Amino acid sequence: MSTGRDRKARKARSLLAALVAAVAATLLAALGLPAISGASAATLFADDFEDGDAAGWTRSGGSWSVVADGSRAYRQSGTSADARVIAGSSWTGQSVQARVRPIAFNGSGRHVAVLARAQSTSAYYFLGIGETGAVVLGRRTGGAPVTLASAPAGIVTGTWHTLRLEAFGTTLRGFLDGAEVVSATDATYASGRAGRAGLYASASFDDVLVSDVGGPTEPPVTPTVTPPPSGTCTSPGSPAGFASVDAWGQSGTTGGAGGPTVEVDTASELISAIGRSSPLTVCVRGVITVPAGMYDVASDKTIVGVGSASGISGGGLNIGLPVDDAVTAPPANAVHNVIVRNLTFRGASDDSINVQMFSHHVWLDHNDLCCGYDGLIDIKRGSSYVTVSWNHVHEHTKTMLLGHDDSNGAQDVGRLKVTYHHNWFDRTPQRNPRVRFGEPVHVYNNYYFYNTDVGVACQANAGCLVEGNSFERVEEPVSNSYAGPSGRCVARDNVFVDSGTPDCGGTVQEARSYYASPPDAPASVKAIVPAGAGVGKIGT
Repeated sequence: MSTGRDRKARKARSLLAALVAAVAATLLAALGLPAISGASAATLFADDFEDGDAAGWTRSGGSWSVVADGSRAYRQSGTSADARVIAGSSWTGQSVQARVRPIAFNGSGRHVAVLARAQSTSAYYFLGIGETGAVVLGRRTGGAPVTLASAPAGIVTGTWHTLRLEAFGTTLRGFLDGAEVVSATDATYASGRAGRAGLYASASFDDVLVSDVGGPTEPPVTPTVTPPPSGTCTSPGSPAGFASVDAWGQSGTTGGAGGPTVEVDTASELISAIGRSSPLTVCVRGVITVPAGMYDVASDKTIVGVGSASGISGGGLNIGLPVDDAVTAPPANAVHNVIVRNLTFRGASDDSINVQMFSHHVWLDHNDLCCGYDGLIDIKRGSSYVTVSWNHVHEHTKTMLLGHDDSNGAQDVGRLKVTYHHNWFDRTPQRNPRVRFGEPVHVYNNYYFYNTDVGVACQANAGCLVEGNSFERVEEPVSNSYAGPSGRCVARDNVFVDSGTPDCGGTVQEARSYYASPPDAPASVKAIVPAGAGVGKIGT
């Protein structure tokens, strides 16, 4: 975990950069000169409140405090106030995103919201969740809020959702969990700060991110109910990378091969099947909503989705034994030989997929992951011989961890051998992945698009080999000095488009001493990966 000092330093750098950019733009305009576009997308402001304070936020009304709500979050408590907080500079084009958990509303016409182009705590645009569970886009000019657009969403109190409000030119666009649901045109405010509000409502807010680049340009979507997917349950192929290596008594990764196949379409069937003690292939048909929590996967399992519209929502998969800090060597009963493929993961209450406690030979392939509470794919506590391949991860902040803490060397040193290849890191600001201790960690042929904080962060004496990737609009593609103790990294044969440059140093073990995996040509990655990553593409 990075320290409060690290986070505050990064926040200060973001604010300083934004101030410098604003001053420069003003001077250029005054001189009649054209503005020069930056080399990469900029993070204007970010706060995850893990340092325990809310420095930089200006409050008006309500009772705001940093609380523990899973991770630390900034909460507006009580429903008897018109509560608002704002932060940042007078930005023009801005994308304001935060995770929001509505708690309670006091009457009708109430909302909890993210704010953009705030002139003050009583003049701004807002994108909120209303007391009816709808998403509302509006404007406030001193008095009562004015609704510009709204859409039903069925949101219930107590659940986390990601709101993103974009204000570019006179166009306002509102996103819920990565999908555009409302839009409007309004010319009242041309610039302003970012913020959050609880209009006679209480809520927790976390992972605030303000950037200068908008999201995709697809038109607003209306949620539809789709029939159960057709097709059969298949899982051809075998992994490349560390999941293919013979080690720790396991010959490659074969999952449930040799065992029977079952099909599940309810939460109880899924939870029962993945926990069985014998080899099994579990076919998931349709999206199964499970109660909040993490559900244990036993050894020798293949969990695969049917078609392109099957997956898990509301909870996540735990591949590993219960946490025991006293265990410093792989136990004989460590979970091993698990395959998870062709599944969508949405709205996980914790991690979408968690691999822990010396689990080994795990292949996570061709999944689509978005909009969970914590990590999308976290690998930690001595786990090893894992391949993460051909996944589409998008619109999520805490994307992937490899190694959970700077002080966990007793379990992690000499382990955490993981391959990341042909994944599409799509608008995921950080942890793509964030690495501690593992060596070698092989990151090759991935496509990074619009990562506004950092791509690969290699820390705590980890050794990362980053080769043949394509980075587009990535602020800091590779770093071994992101936060906390430094690591070692070698970056070679990568493509950088409108991106920063690697911050790398040291030597790293060669992955080729474990397995042969010649990378695709870096120039082809941008076309290959989006075409092949995600669900419905097994066999690509």
